[in-house]
Amino acid sequence: MPDENLLPHVPKPQPGHAAGPPSGAGTLLEDPSGMADADRASAQAAASQAAQTKAAQAVWAPLRQPTFRMLWLIWVAANTCMWMNDVAAAWLMTSLTTSPVLVALVQSASTLPVFLLGLPSGALADILDRRRYFIVTQFWVAAVAVVLCLVVLSGYMTPYLLLALTFANGIGLAMRWPVFSALIPELVSKPQLPSAMALNAVAMNASRIIGPLVAGAIIASLGSAWVFVLNATLSVISGFVLIRWKRQHTDSPLGRERLPSAMRVGVQFVRESPRMRAVLLRTVCFFFQSTAVMALMPLVAQRLHVGDEGGAGTFTLLLASMGAGAIIGATLLPRLRQALPREKLIITGVSVQALATVAVALAPHLAVAVAAMLLAGMALISTANTLGVAAQMALPNWVRARGMSIYQMSIMGGTALGAALWGQVASITTVPTSLIVAAITGVVAMLLVQRLSSSDRQIEEDLSPSQAFKAPEATMAPEAGRVVVTIEYIIQPSQTQEFRQLMQESRRSRMRQGARGWSLLHSMSQPERFVEQIIDESWTEHLRRFDRVTAYDVSLRDRKLAFHVGEGPPRVTRYFAESP
Repeated sequence: MPDENLLPHVPKPQPGHAAGPPSGAGTLLEDPSGMADADRASAQAAASQAAQTKAAQAVWAPLRQPTFRMLWLIWVAANTCMWMNDVAAAWLMTSLTTSPVLVALVQSASTLPVFLLGLPSGALADILDRRRYFIVTQFWVAAVAVVLCLVVLSGYMTPYLLLALTFANGIGLAMRWPVFSALIPELVSKPQLPSAMALNAVAMNASRIIGPLVAGAIIASLGSAWVFVLNATLSVISGFVLIRWKRQHTDSPLGRERLPSAMRVGVQFVRESPRMRAVLLRTVCFFFQSTAVMALMPLVAQRLHVGDEGGAGTFTLLLASMGAGAIIGATLLPRLRQALPREKLIITGVSVQALATVAVALAPHLAVAVAAMLLAGMALISTANTLGVAAQMALPNWVRARGMSIYQMSIMGGTALGAALWGQVASITTVPTSLIVAAITGVVAMLLVQRLSSSDRQIEEDLSPSQAFKAPEATMAPEAGRVVVTIEYIIQPSQTQEFRQLMQESRRSRMRQGARGWSLLHSMSQPERFVEQIIDESWTEHLRRFDRVTAYDVSLRDRKLAFHVGEGPPRVTRYFAESP
């Protein structure tokens, strides 16, 4: 436990010596030439550091890392497959039915599995060898693509069967995304993380151009079934490339976490993290609105098409325009991050996205819609990248895949619900009306969420791992069942209220580390005596919490100890809970 260690040793001045700067400091102040040399050296060091930071933050800098470059290319191929599948499925649905609801549900069927299965997938990515897990996802997508092309070629495809197979393909997406997100911080330095995530978005949006273009050409010349054949081929190739990648996987000496427990801890961490809660609220709000233009794009294309039968080329052009806008936006991200604070960048992106959606809804010509989709792509990547980086920075490595899976669930949940809702609105009214309502609703909702979560966004915590706390050793054989830990504090009665407020931070810290329960007891007969009680699921889970300590937990421990006025450190006692 964080409080099971004594106060850290702080050196004190020796008797007869004043506490002050080192003796060499006075010499520099008295020697102007020495001070000038020091200033020049300091300026040069600062300039060098600034140049290195700028180079690290360049959009393409992470590609200098061979492993990141290899995985990034695989990610491009994987997302190209995803877009080819989605485009082929969406267009195939327009040939099977004219219902706006069923057309919009293609996107819901693709994204809903991530919402439903994202957490188990993230937990598995934190427990298992991430390399092997990534390989499995590639071959899953390939198998679904083979089934899709066989059903289409045989002529037995129906709207509901297409939705079912699209859902099965979405399961592959649900398994794949958390493991890739968790791998990114392993491959790049912290200053390069925003650029690496921007490149991740570039991969997705480059595939948004490549995938629809290739799919559109194949659909026009050969038919939808051959899109699924190419999808399967690329997925198999990506899987074999991953097999060649050698990654060292280190098993925990405590063994693997059980899946239900790992899922519980992941949800618990996010629930007790104010920063993650703020990110998730804004993410759901943004994608609930922004998905309208994507979900209804086939119907927009049919309205704007010129010359081509049914508008397949128009549909492809609009999607490619949005992808091109996203790539342009990615190259501008470093400047945007310097020019605008995070919160202003988010609300600006939402507003621009809404304006682009309205422009698409009212576009009298295809050229206007293409320009609007370029703008929408720029707004999408700037907002999504800002939210994604905020999520990564709010998660320590031990729970990263679970946290990012929940973040992805918020994206896909908002996307799936938005696609279904705006498709229903379009069927009741018109497609332009649905797009305009979505745009207005999105801006208003984001302004409200920004206002409600302002205090959560201001909390900053250093989540870098710390080895400051040593795991305890049991003096007797650990028993099965829960472990109860009590920590006794002696507090000045006049500081009771401040101590209670600080202990709420302690509660969040304990619960994020995986504790099953927490409570603060106050003695009725000794008002200065408080007892913190923590309940762990088992002795093994108790020990796991020592592997999850961060620099923030160390500073929190020190702040709690500053209130303690007892003769010795807080008394810590551990118990095994007896089964009834």
